Amino acid sequence: MTPLNRALLTGLALLASFTPRPPAAHAGPAQAGLVQAGPGCVSSVPYVSGKGGYAAYRIPAVVRTRAGTVLAFAEGRRDGAGDTGDIDVVLRRSTDDGCTWGPLTVVAAGHGDTRGNPAPVVDPSTGAVIVVTCGNSGTATEAQIMRGEVPESRGRRVYVQRSGDDGRHFSRPREITAQVKRPGWRWYATGPGHAVALTRGPHSGRLLVPADHSAAPPAGSHDTGREPRYYGGHALYSDDGGHTWHLGSEDATYDGRTNTNETSAAQLPDGRLYFSARDQGGSTPGNRLGSYSDDGGLTLARPYTVQPTLNAVPMVQAALLQLQGPHAPLLLSAPSVPTARRAMALWSSTDAGRTFGKLLTLSDRPAAYSDLVQLAPTTVGVLYETGASAGIEFRRVRLPRLRPS
Repeated sequence: MTPLNRALLTGLALLASFTPRPPAAHAGPAQAGLVQAGPGCVSSVPYVSGKGGYAAYRIPAVVRTRAGTVLAFAEGRRDGAGDTGDIDVVLRRSTDDGCTWGPLTVVAAGHGDTRGNPAPVVDPSTGAVIVVTCGNSGTATEAQIMRGEVPESRGRRVYVQRSGDDGRHFSRPREITAQVKRPGWRWYATGPGHAVALTRGPHSGRLLVPADHSAAPPAGSHDTGREPRYYGGHALYSDDGGHTWHLGSEDATYDGRTNTNETSAAQLPDGRLYFSARDQGGSTPGNRLGSYSDDGGLTLARPYTVQPTLNAVPMVQAALLQLQGPHAPLLLSAPSVPTARRAMALWSSTDAGRTFGKLLTLSDRPAAYSDLVQLAPTTVGVLYETGASAGIEFRRVRLPRLRPS
């Protein structure tokens, strides 16, 4: 049986077994700050735009701690849905796999500046939660940064924080820009979405954050500012539990055919890393790019190339999750209308990311960024932006029992 046929059969099995129930009614915030999704919930809404002191919430990221707590990160945008301004990295915790959520806490405060792009990961050796974020001056736009009009001190900076108490408290942001950003890079974005803890192979224990950047155009060329052809993907990693960081793999083709942008990563069962990236307006047809690393993210095994079986995904961020267990597939979440950000869906790959088959559509509503977390052997959580007002929903999806192909 071919890998594509296996993927299609897996998708049909999941569709046959998935019997969606209407989401439980969401009560207003209780005195303890909880949003209720009801017993046996299918979905909950940890972030509602206009509530909690923020005009909008965007850029979700999610991990499950060693204690089983689900941590849902997001950007809390005080002034509106735009990418610039007074933006905090915020968090809500759930101890019942996403049915109810504790009070909102601030992980990294902007204090008038922009803090965002949370990329959390759980250190498998200690259980500590590490989160890497980015920031810049609240008055600097991405276009200005890409044109080189913003001083480095007010441009994109990179930070790391850690929690040793299951996400209840985080250390103050510690800057690591000098270790992970090359001179000449202008824009810089971690993830967004969860980072990866390697658990197999010679680099077991490594924490790896997929990221992207923009480079300055070559000397003497016309600098138009937002030149997508100067986008590139890269990775940063730590081999000591998030204390020190280094630059890893880097895509620096800048040829305009593929423009590697927001990037997700997953470790495959054979120990390799698979990267999936947004193609920001490349001339090659398709909006999703893929690549691999054979050495724990130090280098790319090949340049990013278009992933044609994901042509239904529009130009947007997408999340990866390699499920754990025998014959477990690689999952990807993203909107599923090629020309619009709507209809959040799940795809599955049973051949290590070479091909993907669509499993199911969660909703026909507007949808954009997302992240994935495994809750149980046959259950995943999808944290995703949905609705016209940029709220963030958490959907629990029960998968069929995984059997050999």
